[in-house]
Amino acid sequence: MKTYFRLLSFAKPIEKFAIPYIITTVLSVIFSTLNLALLAPLLTTIFAKHGQQKMPLGPKPALVDIMATFKYYVTYAINNFGVWVALEFVCATIVVSALLGNLFRYLSQRIMENLRVHTLLNLRRAVFNNVMNLHLGFFSNERKGDIISKVASDVQVVQFSVTGTLQVIFKEPLTLITFLVVLFLISPSLTLYSFLVIPVSAFVISKIVKRLKAQAIASQQSYGNMISYLDEALSGIKIVKAFNATEFIKTRFDEENKRYSRITKSMARRQQLASPVSEFFGITMVAGIVLYGGHLLINNASTLTAPEFVTFIAFFSQVMRPAKAISDSFSNIHSGIAAGERVLDLIDEQPMVTDAPDAINITGFNEALKFENVTFAYQEKIVLSGINLTIPKGKTVALVGPSGGGKSTMMDLIPRFMDPQSGRITIDGQDIKQVTASSLRALMGVVNQESVLFNDTIFNNIAFGKTDVRPEDVEAAARIANAHNFILETENGYDTNVGDRGTKLSGGQRQRICIARAVLNNPPIMLLDEATSALDTESEKLVQEALNNLMKNRTSLVIAHRLSTIQNADIIAVIESGRVVEQGTHQELLKQNGLYRRLIDMQTFNE
Repeated sequence: MKTYFRLLSFAKPIEKFAIPYIITTVLSVIFSTLNLALLAPLLTTIFAKHGQQKMPLGPKPALVDIMATFKYYVTYAINNFGVWVALEFVCATIVVSALLGNLFRYLSQRIMENLRVHTLLNLRRAVFNNVMNLHLGFFSNERKGDIISKVASDVQVVQFSVTGTLQVIFKEPLTLITFLVVLFLISPSLTLYSFLVIPVSAFVISKIVKRLKAQAIASQQSYGNMISYLDEALSGIKIVKAFNATEFIKTRFDEENKRYSRITKSMARRQQLASPVSEFFGITMVAGIVLYGGHLLINNASTLTAPEFVTFIAFFSQVMRPAKAISDSFSNIHSGIAAGERVLDLIDEQPMVTDAPDAINITGFNEALKFENVTFAYQEKIVLSGINLTIPKGKTVALVGPSGGGKSTMMDLIPRFMDPQSGRITIDGQDIKQVTASSLRALMGVVNQESVLFNDTIFNNIAFGKTDVRPEDVEAAARIANAHNFILETENGYDTNVGDRGTKLSGGQRQRICIARAVLNNPPIMLLDEATSALDTESEKLVQEALNNLMKNRTSLVIAHRLSTIQNADIIAVIESGRVVEQGTHQELLKQNGLYRRLIDMQTFNE
């Protein structure tokens, strides 16, 4: 129940919906009950003999006793105005009652739908916002498809099962209680007799739905795997086809699809069995009541009249409807709680990188960026150990060395995508942990080896994250990035859609769009992670020229495997096994005849 009530907290302010829902639901139940309560007076009127002696009226009953009150007024109408007028009165009352009952039922459903959508809005917003705030390491350990499944599918399950159950929790028990009160008013002995079905039915249904929660968890995990397989297949479609792995991918997806189908079929069998079982018990009990009540009537063993007996049966048959809805909700709530737990786990995931309570905003970069005895590890594996490095303002610093040495990790630590285990990184002498992440990242432009573009226009990709950009500024950034000419040659110029992940553009064109995006941001610090290594010679030349334009009058940290990229750097730091083993200019390092010289001789760097 803790999970259920926590999920309901996303409906706040719930009183905005709950109060009008309660009012409209109560009125709907009252008028719906009234429709059935009028059945006995209707039958009394129809079977009354015209011209017979006046029927005994008796004392006026309390308004709470609906059946007796209407019987009193119908009898009064028959005695004073005749059977036809009484019949008109009863039929008119039924019509008005039905109109009001359905009107209030419609209003209550509208209010509940608004609550459901409002809850879904808040829940999905909370999940997505927290995911966006999480550190990069989280995404390295989680399947993207599983995250998508939680944000999309699981939230929908919560919406239709948990918030739907809220409707059942109030409306159906209220309807059930109201019907039972009326049944007691008609015949206490028959009502007590009818109670025999409830514990038996509840016991059987509880056995049926017992394993639903475990199955729901397995179902949602399987669905998340399917989404992951789909995402991986679409992202790597070229590799799939190049390695003739199409059948392998199909088989992997199909096996998970079959597993998901088996689980959902098993769940459906249990959920669907609850309703027929409750209905069977209800009909069996109605037959028993007819037998018992008929015996009382035939033997004149009860004061119950024939119209009242028919009304009792009608009411009891309707009692099974809310009882059935309640049993169905118990079977559905397991799926909702299981999905809700997965969603809440994602909401509860805490980012490892957060702003300090007293963090300050930094507005500029004036002196240097420094690594001071920095150590970093992924779980048990140490990646950086005792790193000391100074990146002076206006200088270009290149990180080189064998793959896996920790170069990319060093670059990821600067904008605080991750935090070191020990040591510190400072900007103008200020520990970056004491600076707000947003103001720190505002000083930096990032260009990665992988050109990350969004399925949008070229203009919007260059202006990404900004809403007040002028077209001339975007064009100026594109010119610096050597992108303006090829953009004009596309179908719609700057309004051309680049496709999913920029697939409509070549690798060099995508990279130049990314550089233009960094130029537009006009940051004082540039972080360039192997920005040309995946390009052909011609594209590399254009991109390198764009990078040179980008790095003018800026502080740059560059990771590269090509000599042409780093030989003109002011400082070259050679990283091996998480340590800075050499440092200097290109010529100085060649003279040292160390690791840098060996890498050059092995042609790790190429012109």
